[in-house]
Amino acid sequence: MGLFKAFVSQTRKPEGILGKMMVNGMNSGHAKLADWGFSHLPAVTLERAVDLGCGGGRNAGEMLKKYPKSHVTAVDYSALSVEKAKAYNKAMISAGRCTVQQGDVSDLQLPAGAFDLATAFETVYFWPGLEKCFSQVVKILKPGGLFMICNESDGKDPTSLKYEKIIDGMKNHTAEEIEAALKAAGFSEVKSDHHLSKPWITVLARK
Repeated sequence: MGLFKAFVSQTRKPEGILGKMMVNGMNSGHAKLADWGFSHLPAVTLERAVDLGCGGGRNAGEMLKKYPKSHVTAVDYSALSVEKAKAYNKAMISAGRCTVQQGDVSDLQLPAGAFDLATAFETVYFWPGLEKCFSQVVKILKPGGLFMICNESDGKDPTSLKYEKIIDGMKNHTAEEIEAALKAAGFSEVKSDHHLSKPWITVLARK
């Protein structure tokens, strides 16, 4: 259990050898979930988007494809994840369409009112206080900007609740809890969707 716990705990902030193993598996491991989440986003023209908790960088890359006229900023707490995301999006960084940087969602060092869209895939489990962090997201979005949260866990499924007991600092939130925190943080419109056969949830909020 010691090694297993040490490995799965890397989902919070990948570091060291185990962290590299975790980051290397993130892009493929979360791809189906992320693509389901992306299906909820509107086909509109965006100028600037940000992926918070970007992991290995695959979702930032998919956002660049979905919104070909946009610039995407990818942010992660882990230096290893930042390194991986930079390598994954190297071509787009060189083309001036992507920026990858280290950051903390509880104190985002990003320009206020600058982004049309913010996303958070498989990451809010580890955010230190939903309302506090969601308030940071409100701050960086333009009026009318959209925030999408996509989680593999609906906060009720037994498997995820098991991991919650193993991984320090992890909290599986229900869609209702996320919606309430978003509204308390200042979002005006909030709605959620639950996958038909899996415990996956997507929550969309508009500033």
